[in-house]
Amino acid sequence: MTTTATSRVPQEERTRAMRARLLEATVDCLVERGFAGTSTTLVSERAGVSRGAQLHHFPSKNDLVLAAVEHLTEVRGAELAAAAAALPTGARRTRAVLEMLADHFTSPVFFAALELWVAARTDETLLSAVAPLEQRVGREAHRLVVDALGADEARPGTRELVQATLDLVRGLGLATTITDDARRRSRILDQWALVLDTQLKDAA
Repeated sequence: MTTTATSRVPQEERTRAMRARLLEATVDCLVERGFAGTSTTLVSERAGVSRGAQLHHFPSKNDLVLAAVEHLTEVRGAELAAAAAALPTGARRTRAVLEMLADHFTSPVFFAALELWVAARTDETLLSAVAPLEQRVGREAHRLVVDALGADEARPGTRELVQATLDLVRGLGLATTITDDARRRSRILDQWALVLDTQLKDAA
């Protein structure tokens, strides 16, 4: 390997690491300060990256946030997949699937994504980036729940039941942004687990 090639590899690694720090800092700022309170200056300070270096890679707030949208999509997918892989088997599996979703929809990465949803409602550029990636997250989450529950979507009503599950738990997660209602959420999920077990058993 030539000297030029040797020096380029560490430089590329440093660049990737710096971009990753900027994106993680953006997500942290979105969670803590919301979209309006997130600025490129604040992100660069939090990431420990010079203002010049940050502007070189992300010249504007929108550039930074759009990159963070893609980053969030990857993180959310990876977190759900890892949680699904750790699900128990047996009689409590359905309730564990619901708890996995509840954890996801009350996590910092979900709240960061929520900030982007709200901002995208009145920002066409942001919406054009957020909408297709949210659709992708939705499809992946739906497929993951189908697999985790062993649901047969060829049977009438099963697809809608899975989607209702996602909508229910997402809504409970949204309620958490107003007040911590963990007890109520737990009781609702207990009952919904019984509904799922009954409906999926009858379908089988």
